[in-house]
Amino acid sequence: MTDALDLVDEWGPEKIVVVSHRRTGMKGVLVIDNTARGIGKGGTRMSPSVTVTEIARLARVMTWKWAGVDLFYGGAKAGIVADPAAPDKEAVLRAFARALANEVPREYVMGLDMGLTENDAAIIQDELGDRGAAVGTPAHLGGIAYDQIGITGFGVAEAADAAATRLGLPMRGARVAIQGFGAVGSAAARRFAELGATVVAVSTAHGALHDPHGLDVAKLLEARAQYGDAFVTRTGAARPAGEELTVPCDVLVPAALQDVLDRDTAPLVTAKLVVEGANLPTSPEAKAVLAARGVTVLPDFVANAGGVIAAAFAMDARYSGFRPDTDTVFATVAEKLRANAGTVLDEAERRGLTPAEAGLRLATDRVRAAMVSKGRLPAR
Repeated sequence: MTDALDLVDEWGPEKIVVVSHRRTGMKGVLVIDNTARGIGKGGTRMSPSVTVTEIARLARVMTWKWAGVDLFYGGAKAGIVADPAAPDKEAVLRAFARALANEVPREYVMGLDMGLTENDAAIIQDELGDRGAAVGTPAHLGGIAYDQIGITGFGVAEAADAAATRLGLPMRGARVAIQGFGAVGSAAARRFAELGATVVAVSTAHGALHDPHGLDVAKLLEARAQYGDAFVTRTGAARPAGEELTVPCDVLVPAALQDVLDRDTAPLVTAKLVVEGANLPTSPEAKAVLAARGVTVLPDFVANAGGVIAAAFAMDARYSGFRPDTDTVFATVAEKLRANAGTVLDEAERRGLTPAEAGLRLATDRVRAAMVSKGRLPAR
């Protein structure tokens, strides 16, 4: 309990719900961080290593992410301690949904994160008997399957292009290294290639691929579709995972797990621009090292907010029944993320801040204004 109380500050969390189910062995947690701007909305991840602290940190990122793109939802996140490849996944997921029936969807709407698929979102809806319980369901159930269409990765590349242009680094011909080749990393690689960049390195948990002259992104995508994450061992001489972070490149996109760029790795990064495709991939110590070296870091709540924009369309569709076409979603993501990247970099330069500091100031100002209006904080 002490650990949970240590997480509380002026922003939240408002509620931490820890649940379990003896028969299935399900253990999980929901953290509703801050709902001053709207109902709690964030992904649900499934992993054997999920902790309350991890989910609370991710819920806070969601608070800033929604405020950063100026959409009216609140920060929240959920996690299930389980192996997503286990045969009892559905039973565990249904037990988790039932345990949160008091909160979902009145206080929190589930979404997709690591370990969950569009079909899992459909199972949550089915278990709770409410279309509003989860977003990210398959298109044939009226959902916007944003992982399937790669909207988050697309947005990462668009934000990176805007930031690189702002820094005087043309994306055409720029060398890009991507850690993680899942839903986000693979979609980002595809968009980077379309923008004319040269993808020189990619990785999965099985290893990394590096070619200073450029990898064939189309072939990598085909290999991933056939072999999954093991494709790196079948399409070239795989290097140890982690080497992709330090290969010679202009743009580095950590799009896997949190805290992969630490104080030891940061001095070895060669990129001029780090674009956070994952949530919390750069530790505070690493950010300080990179800033001292003149490396620009575009923060997660700015760079990878494409998924929340798509989720907002899905949330609106719950009430209106109108599902926008994918072209509209992609165009909106590109417009918002490119504009936000430019705004944050301009504000950072004007105030002498890092982009993360400038973006956080923008987000906190919006959340604070909502909290004051609703009487949750005293007016200054």
